[in-house]
Amino acid sequence: MAVASRPRARKPEVEPEYVLRLFISGMTQRSQRAIDNLRSICEQHLAGRNRIEVVDVSQSPGLAHDEQIIATPTLLKVRPSPSQRVIGDLSNVDKVLVGLNIR
Repeated sequence: MAVASRPRARKPEVEPEYVLRLFISGMTQRSQRAIDNLRSICEQHLAGRNRIEVVDVSQSPGLAHDEQIIATPTLLKVRPSPSQRVIGDLSNVDKVLVGLNIR
């Protein structure tokens, strides 16, 4: 006698608490340093609660214009509200944490 199996219920995907968008201008050393610093900060302070989006302004000038990005690298906290931004290579961890209201 065959037993019908029930389809397994999928766990709903959990949206990350923090959505961070990093605007860079090409893959320069400064851009790479900002990416590496942001990943390190997220691993240490937002583990599993973040999504990082990297936007190259030379590839997406419209998005940079819409977000009023005037310098790169610029980190924009998209979520949670309110949005906030930090300009630079993100090497000053305390400045980044305070600037994004994480600490």
